[in-house]
Amino acid sequence: MSITLQLQLQLPMAKNPIFKATLFFIFIYFTVFCGSASVSTPISSITSHNAHHSHHHKANRKFEIASDMFWKDGQPFRIIGGDLHYFRVHPEYWEDRLLKAKALGLNTIQTYVPWNLHEPIPGKLVFDGFADIESFLKLCHKLDLAVMLRAGPYICAEWDLGGFPAWLFSMNPSPKLRSSDPAYLQVVERWWSNLLPKLVPLLYHNGGPIVMVQIENEFGSYGDDQAYLQYLVSFARHHLGNDVILYTTDGGARENLEKGTIRGDAVFSAVDFTTGDNPWPIFKLQKEFNSPGKSPPLSAEFYTGWLTHWGEKNAKTDADSVAAALEEILKKNGSAVLYMAHGGTNFGFYSGANTGADEADYHPDLTSYDYDAPIREAGDVDNAKFNALRKVIAQYGSAPLPPVPSNTEKTRYGPIHIQRKASLFDMIDFTSSTNVFESEKPMSMEHLGQLFGFVLYVTEYKAKSSRSSLFIPKLHDRAQVFISCPSGESGTGPTYVGTIERWSNDKLNLPEAKCHSNINLFILVENMGHINYGHFMFDQKGILSSVYLDGEPLNGWKMFPINLHNLNEVPTYNPIMHAAYSAFNKKSTFRKKLIHQFENETSKEPAFYSGSFTIDKPSQIKDTYISFNNWGKGIAFVNEFNIGRYWPVRGPQCNLYVPAPILKQGDNFLIIFELESADPEVVVHTVDEPDFTCGSSGVNVHQL
Repeated sequence: MSITLQLQLQLPMAKNPIFKATLFFIFIYFTVFCGSASVSTPISSITSHNAHHSHHHKANRKFEIASDMFWKDGQPFRIIGGDLHYFRVHPEYWEDRLLKAKALGLNTIQTYVPWNLHEPIPGKLVFDGFADIESFLKLCHKLDLAVMLRAGPYICAEWDLGGFPAWLFSMNPSPKLRSSDPAYLQVVERWWSNLLPKLVPLLYHNGGPIVMVQIENEFGSYGDDQAYLQYLVSFARHHLGNDVILYTTDGGARENLEKGTIRGDAVFSAVDFTTGDNPWPIFKLQKEFNSPGKSPPLSAEFYTGWLTHWGEKNAKTDADSVAAALEEILKKNGSAVLYMAHGGTNFGFYSGANTGADEADYHPDLTSYDYDAPIREAGDVDNAKFNALRKVIAQYGSAPLPPVPSNTEKTRYGPIHIQRKASLFDMIDFTSSTNVFESEKPMSMEHLGQLFGFVLYVTEYKAKSSRSSLFIPKLHDRAQVFISCPSGESGTGPTYVGTIERWSNDKLNLPEAKCHSNINLFILVENMGHINYGHFMFDQKGILSSVYLDGEPLNGWKMFPINLHNLNEVPTYNPIMHAAYSAFNKKSTFRKKLIHQFENETSKEPAFYSGSFTIDKPSQIKDTYISFNNWGKGIAFVNEFNIGRYWPVRGPQCNLYVPAPILKQGDNFLIIFELESADPEVVVHTVDEPDFTCGSSGVNVHQL
């Protein structure tokens, strides 16, 4: 049985009357749509049997649109909201961040729902820890914050693959994302059949905080498939009923709105646009896509800052200019949602990526999602942007603002000295058949079941008396290349010969090697984040083509997935991580011996490094940052929690944020998977503030 078929069989597709009805609906819609120039035909409802929702209704709770205004329980309601994503904030800090959002003057929270966090492998649903969306929504309700829920299935969000689970690429055939492809709609239906029922008790008219639910996200910037949008609306109505407001968000240009909205009053069409644009001509355009009286002016993404990719200058926007732009909306009774109110962190392997003119023009996102938002990555509010926005909001809000909480406390725990190094190549059992895949040609990471992180590709070639040229036409995203001679000096590991990167993809010259047997070739490939926006989201990872040596393809590959914990995964036995942690069971004299062995090494070798630091009292447990200045590139784990990717050589991010809830009294363990070269002193430092001054500071911000 092929790997592809095995993965496909893990996908228990829903085959029920609802799906058949929706396919029939799509067929009918195509017939009507193609035969008429009008796009304002009311949506065919499949929700006439939704009487079973009626018993949830709470007296006098109603959120609606009339007279070009939002109304909450019969009173005019202006949305002054902000995006705050539960999956980018440690759950123990949700309340802290929400209280700071209230202190900013916000009355509404907008959040995405990332499908890939909630269904990391087909059929395995996760709704706890960082994925405990119900607890987050109940906390919003407790704090009297309305919620605009962006249920997807596509979210963008600078999140891996725009929230889609990468296992979709392992299906055969792979479904066409964001389309009315039946194979895609089938998996969407299965996902939403699990998600949407959880939301029903949390809708506003049922006593919860959710006042609006978004359909897709900025679809007009991507496609023009009205049948797909109609399908999502019908299926959402089937589960959520007719009382909740459904909405779309699209860029404030006519072309985007023509493609991404559904005219009429079945779905409210909101807009977003560049901060500083004159909002009112765009709000006038917005009215054309809503029914008369059903178009309250709403900027659903009012940008407080911007995203940053590796290698760029850290994005910053002027506080007073942002505040003045917000006032232009609020002073004429417009509504706005700050994107972001609080950015947070792309913990684990979940940071996404963007592209430029083609898929090779690849720009991966930082671990930090600070976004230059008014509530900073670690929850700080003592800054000019928070103060400027709060001052404006205070003039237009309906109630006095609560006092501003203090910044989250941070501390330094001193240097962390590394006790042990273990080479990646020493930790892989190349003779075992339990964690290896074999094929003539290289296979993508997704077809190996490796959706994040790293895969080691191994083959061999005949030694030559001259230098050779290695070429990989399609590599996603970054590869380190090593060679070794099995008949060479005993105990000698693979030798680093160079790095190939997707965005340059040059040929790599391999050195002449005197070897009496075939030479082993090792290619360690890193997935730096699936593309989350635009037309290149068919972004499989790994080696996606043949590998050529002097123009001839290399065959006979072995592939070894490197299994590392991702966000919200319960650590299980993992030979690699187990070996890395085993250092703490060794005696200190042995640790010193190992330090002496590697502290002067300069070769670029992927290896695991382990160290620890001690917190004596519970009162000393506070937020901190780990500085990776003088290190190369890699991933770090604190107490088995993946705090993310570091790459100070590329920059601009130097430090990784460590929230206090992952720390503990006593020994705290740090594992570093360094891909290239450790600090010569073999030490990292804990610090009490962020730093975005690493790498090249002269590169312009990459604008989408």
